[in-house]
Amino acid sequence: MIGVTRLIAAVRPMRSGDGPSLEYYDLTSEVSRFAGLGLADSLLRAITDAGYTNPTPIQEKAIPVVLTGRDLLAAAQTGTGKTAGFTLPILHILLSRQPATRKPGQPRCLILTPTRELTAQVAESVEKYGKGSRIRSLVVFGGVNINPQIQALRSPLDILVATPGRLLDHVSQRTVDLSAVEIFVLDEADRMLDMGFIPDIRRVVKQLPAKRQNLLFSATFSGEIRTLAKGMLDNPAEVEVAPRNTASELVTQSVHLVAKARKRALLSYLIGSNRWQQVLVFTKTKHGANRLAEQLGKDGIEAMAIHGNKSQGARTRALSQFKDGSLPVLVATDIAARGLDIDELPHVVNFELPNVPEDYVHRIGRTGRAGREGFAVSLVDREEVNLLTAIERLIRRPIDRVEVEGFTGLDARPGDAELAHADRDLRPPLNPRGDHRNDSRGNPRNGPRGGSGRAQPPRQASAQASSPAPRNAQPQPARAAAPAQQPRQAHVQPAQPARQAPRQPQRQPATHRSALTGGTGLRGTTGGK
Repeated sequence: MIGVTRLIAAVRPMRSGDGPSLEYYDLTSEVSRFAGLGLADSLLRAITDAGYTNPTPIQEKAIPVVLTGRDLLAAAQTGTGKTAGFTLPILHILLSRQPATRKPGQPRCLILTPTRELTAQVAESVEKYGKGSRIRSLVVFGGVNINPQIQALRSPLDILVATPGRLLDHVSQRTVDLSAVEIFVLDEADRMLDMGFIPDIRRVVKQLPAKRQNLLFSATFSGEIRTLAKGMLDNPAEVEVAPRNTASELVTQSVHLVAKARKRALLSYLIGSNRWQQVLVFTKTKHGANRLAEQLGKDGIEAMAIHGNKSQGARTRALSQFKDGSLPVLVATDIAARGLDIDELPHVVNFELPNVPEDYVHRIGRTGRAGREGFAVSLVDREEVNLLTAIERLIRRPIDRVEVEGFTGLDARPGDAELAHADRDLRPPLNPRGDHRNDSRGNPRNGPRGGSGRAQPPRQASAQASSPAPRNAQPQPARAAAPAQQPRQAHVQPAQPARQAPRQPQRQPATHRSALTGGTGLRGTTGGK
């Protein structure tokens, strides 16, 4: 055990409501490893009240470095507690050297983040660990009225958490003074530097005093980003608690190879048949997020989209409903999803793969957090195969290919699902665990659905009609009975029966043609089971 036993007296209200009671509790027995990091007793009490007992690896390595006053470049996977890795030591430093006077609008610590959601999350962490102290914090970001922020900046403050754009608005209006900043933090530094914030960051840095402590925290760092980041730091210490660009071992990853036109139907089927209750879905574009959320709603699955074009009120409302479980599906772009901190989020779906492989690590890092198991499912079409290869190269492991009969296969076509899932008692498709069990964390409102979002008819009903063309294989349900197939039948000329005959065996539900496997199916192509 690290440290010595210390008994701390605290006044807490009795449960009966009769008044306060003097209660002694052993901080070292509950948070011994946190106590060994040298944090103030008030912070240890806040950590205990938050329910934490042991620091994460990034916290164990970063906190002592920050407490020494040295610059730091830290890399840690998303969900490993890196926010507390800098908020806790910053609070300790500010508490230990309180100034005699504080001026309005003049923060002692500045924390920059790339998104509104992440800004709010960091501010919540500061408030949680700093409760009961004299530390005053303020959060400012765009998308909301600036006047209440201007009013709040007329009072003294210690910590300012901000997005670059809105911070520069305040700088230009001279409502904030950054000349007294002692600690400067770039959270999600790789994204801040990689997504075009470099000019804004340089403008902010010019407003800071030359002598200050700099902290750069992020989930991933490319070589170029590391070089640029080190140019902003003074002899920094480096902390890396996991190999660069690796995914958490708690996240079970899988891939469905599927035609682009079949993605939405497959997503609806996976959510409905497996009864997933909480799913974060990623798209590449804002328009794609809006369209997918609308299409899922037509399939009977409640969904909302968040992205940069949404008002702050709409984004906050959607995120709040998603966190409390009343909204089963949240469709997001990469930038908007930064800062989503949901400890028990079970499922992440890549509806479209990101162009930058490192963003894949960020996306699936939304699940498998705080020591809990998570599942990351990717829907990959023919045009995304190269992106998938780049991702597997980055994380240095193959991702299991999983079949969903009637949907998967890069050549899957509308109507295949109705043929493959005609039985009422057909087992549900493979869930991300790779078995045929329904996930108990399901939405009872969404029963099993087929590719079109409709309940599937029994085989007996669909077999009443038969195909006019003879078949060499086992009898199949009538293709003419499926309305989605009528346009394809129209292309077959009566004088050319030879063209139709070879196509019939290929339409059997047991066969899935793939450009990657030469028509032998998808299982086992790369890391398949």
